[in-house]
Amino acid sequence: MSRSLLPNLTQPKGIAPLVTFRILFGGLMMVGALRFMSSGWVERLYVEPDFFFKFYGFEWVQPLGLWGSYALYGIIALSAAGIMLGWRYRLSAVAFFLSFSYSELIDATNYLNHYYLVCLLGLLLIVLPAHRRFSLDVRRRPEWRVDTVPAWCIYVLMLQVGIVYFYAGFAKLNTDWLLRAMPLAVWLPTKADWPLLGPLFTQSWVAYAFSWFGAFYDLTIPFFLRWKWSRPLAYVAVIVFHVLTKLLFNIGLFPFIMIFNTLIFFPAAVHERWLGKIGYSTDQTGRHYTFGPRQLSFLRPALLAYFALQLLLPLRYTLYPGPVLWTEEGYRFAWRVMLVEKVGQATFTVHDPESGRTAEVDNSAFLTAYQEKQMAIQPDFILQYAHHLAAVYQERYGIQRPQVTVDCHVALNGRSSQRLIDPTVDLASIEDGFAPKTWILPFAGTQTQISER
Repeated sequence: MSRSLLPNLTQPKGIAPLVTFRILFGGLMMVGALRFMSSGWVERLYVEPDFFFKFYGFEWVQPLGLWGSYALYGIIALSAAGIMLGWRYRLSAVAFFLSFSYSELIDATNYLNHYYLVCLLGLLLIVLPAHRRFSLDVRRRPEWRVDTVPAWCIYVLMLQVGIVYFYAGFAKLNTDWLLRAMPLAVWLPTKADWPLLGPLFTQSWVAYAFSWFGAFYDLTIPFFLRWKWSRPLAYVAVIVFHVLTKLLFNIGLFPFIMIFNTLIFFPAAVHERWLGKIGYSTDQTGRHYTFGPRQLSFLRPALLAYFALQLLLPLRYTLYPGPVLWTEEGYRFAWRVMLVEKVGQATFTVHDPESGRTAEVDNSAFLTAYQEKQMAIQPDFILQYAHHLAAVYQERYGIQRPQVTVDCHVALNGRSSQRLIDPTVDLASIEDGFAPKTWILPFAGTQTQISER
């Protein structure tokens, strides 16, 4: 196999790309945490709710209250600053990964793909020597300075970014996206008030053009960034694509994360020129960073297992029946970016089997408006909420073994509303797990309309 297809993972590579990545990632995360606190989102997401939805297996993660939540985000901001500055870098990277991950595990309704990506990058930064040049750690310990690192230290970040793009494109290879231009055909006309471009957004062909280009972009951009002859133009495409998506859709910091992350594909010489503008010295010491035998004996299998999981996790939806956009079994952690316009309404009823009485639940008494919106379209959240209602009605009203049913209707990608959950099933008697959820009703549309198989 040629060298271009199988690069030498141990050859020395300039450390500058890691330094750029460290500075931009840490700086962006610090600004994001400070913005989160100043915007009142801590109260809105972690204090106002009375009930918190959980990822399966992480039910033990609990909210920390007002001051605890602010302390958590303070740790996120400070540790991100430590990463950016290369100050007590390992400690900062570990603190950032743990604190940010904890914040995202408190309530699963807050899940976003780019938050998941931040957790993954934070984990990778723990093992990468990104602080061994142009950092406060090196200023404190000059003997730590190195000029080069093993090539795999750069390639693991390239691979992680490439996986995100590729699977985002792979997920778009379905008939809803390609043949119905959904959900862009719903979203773009809402931007008709834009100057100049607004009238175009009302044209159906524009939604199709955006959809097809989006799939092509995601599937190919890592390869164009990897090839030196196409890299400059490819990076221009990265900037244009993500700036446009930021302007059109409210997707938080994700565009900036990807614009910054893709800089890792540029060679060290380019990064040295950029960093030189803020004081980076190009003087060479000839030092190369080496991992010890004990470190490598752990890192090799750990990284192999990590990337095997990253490659397989997005494909787990194939183990479940039905369209993944409908059942959402295998939906999360699979880089399904902007694929679905889903609106639902869920009416819960609590039954007392002894007295025969029933009561319709006012969801707003238990959930915030955002939580209710997310719950009504995601079956595992519906199940969690049903268990919560059963516990509440048992404690408050003394109902023994209350039964909870739901009448839930969901509209998916411009289709008519359809019932999502079997209304005859007592959800309080069902335990969650990895097995297919047989109480999710089959999608009423044709399988070819929505299948992502």
